[in-house]
Amino acid sequence: MLLLRCPLLLLLLPLSSRPQKLPTRDEELFQMQIRDKAFFHDSSVIPDGAEISSYLFRDTPKRYFFVVEEDNTPLAVTVTPCDAPLEWKLSVQELPEEASGEGSGEPEPLEQQKQQITNEEGTELFSYKGNDVEYFVSSSSPSGLYQLDLLSTEKDTHFKVYATTTPESDQPYPELPYDPRIDVTSLGRTTVTLAWKPSPTASLLKQPIRYCIVINKEHNFKSLCAVEAKLSSDDAFMMAPKPGLDFSPFDFAHFGFPSENNSGKERGFLKSSSKFGRQTSSKPRVDLHKVCIGNKNIFTVSDLKPDTQYYFDMFAVNTNTNMSTAYVGTFARTKEEAKQKTVELKDGKVTDVFIKRKGAKFLRFAPVSSHQKVTFSIHSCLDAVQIQVRRDGKLLLSQNVEGVRQFQLRGKAKAKYLIRLKGSKKGASMLKILATTRPNKQSFPSLPEDTRIKAFDKLRTCSSVTVAWLGTQERNKFCIYKREVDDSYNEEQKKREQNQCLGPDTRKKSDKVLCKYFHSQNIQKAVTTETIRGLQPGKSYLLDVYVIGHGGHSVKYQSKLVKTRKFC
Repeated sequence: MLLLRCPLLLLLLPLSSRPQKLPTRDEELFQMQIRDKAFFHDSSVIPDGAEISSYLFRDTPKRYFFVVEEDNTPLAVTVTPCDAPLEWKLSVQELPEEASGEGSGEPEPLEQQKQQITNEEGTELFSYKGNDVEYFVSSSSPSGLYQLDLLSTEKDTHFKVYATTTPESDQPYPELPYDPRIDVTSLGRTTVTLAWKPSPTASLLKQPIRYCIVINKEHNFKSLCAVEAKLSSDDAFMMAPKPGLDFSPFDFAHFGFPSENNSGKERGFLKSSSKFGRQTSSKPRVDLHKVCIGNKNIFTVSDLKPDTQYYFDMFAVNTNTNMSTAYVGTFARTKEEAKQKTVELKDGKVTDVFIKRKGAKFLRFAPVSSHQKVTFSIHSCLDAVQIQVRRDGKLLLSQNVEGVRQFQLRGKAKAKYLIRLKGSKKGASMLKILATTRPNKQSFPSLPEDTRIKAFDKLRTCSSVTVAWLGTQERNKFCIYKREVDDSYNEEQKKREQNQCLGPDTRKKSDKVLCKYFHSQNIQKAVTTETIRGLQPGKSYLLDVYVIGHGGHSVKYQSKLVKTRKFC
């Protein structure tokens, strides 16, 4: 008898040899039994030509039986561990003479045959210990009662078993190509492109095959059963997957995969929330993701993390049988983020910084002399930005900045400061920053907490409006400008023009109303009013107030939309 250990259930006889008539099962009876789910439920009988799913409790052996009725019968047995290594052994015992194919009368029921010979020691044909998908294949097996003993010594585990006496005609598992490796054809900071050769089951035998990709950060998987077990590891009890539901669609938005109903479209990972469609407990989901992409042979995974190692597995699935074969998995590390150019800050000089949406910029400040304190002044022109300051690697400051802010930190001899500025998620960010070791060096003007302009409705006329704004204890120059706008001008348009860094030098001379100096030692009385005259009746105007500091740098207050009375 010839025994073979091979990775695939392929054609076992040379194609050029004369076709051999093989014993076949009673197909009508077999189909009836397969349709009757109760027939094999919790049964120790392995049906010929069907895959069964079951589980083992730790250190509790389990035994399965099947009968080969005639000598010289081809035989193939496949055992698939899911989430733990298995120990399994295949052995055979002779059938009682009256139960063999040569005897007269009807064969005895399997249960009766088991009772007659179960105490006898059978002949061991094959044994294995591990977590690989392992096969026993024989082109000529004797008749007898075959016993499959399984044991898990690590933990309760799920497994699958498939046995057939017609391996040449069945071929339920997709065949792998001559090169079953997954190739990484392109590698970026956030993307990996994978390619693989098609299964001959699809290209030659024309059977329907789909490919499923599995991605995680821990290790490669040897079977799709192991993947499913890992995905459902937070369930209270592991259930055998029901036929046809092995690939129930998940919501892959978090990891960037399309559902199976949208397999032709590749989309980014982070376009929607990270909810999973099958979540059944409050435990965090494992960082493992599966997507089936149809019959494509190339796929790009996007929105990965830079400088991170990922493991990729590919499974060919026969959609007729729902049984799968694993390609040789691979792994790849995404590229590092591009090195950011660091901008050098000069003591006491204002530097303009532009940051792309969700981007970041790095700046460096290295005072040339010893210093007791260092001051960072920041003027965010648009939306809020985040600033982080590290001194010789130690984090000193982490704040969100909107408008003008000033931070004073304790200095240190020969210290070097690294500043990280992170932009807004809404859009690009613009800002001005000044670093100095001279406390009295104030380039940005001081601002009140409230930079709104208030208009007095009762003082509004057909040709004038009266407004007020707050000042500070520091004497600064204030300039007010006006611009006539259409009646359709709204708050949304005004918001788009709120670049606080644009100074009076960008305005038309005709827009200027006046400039004046103003301050008050009593902060409660630091309020000034101004009446703007020479306006047209029933017209809308946009008013802007600029405060100009001693260094010439200006900051714009929040714009105010006003309208004169139409009838007086």
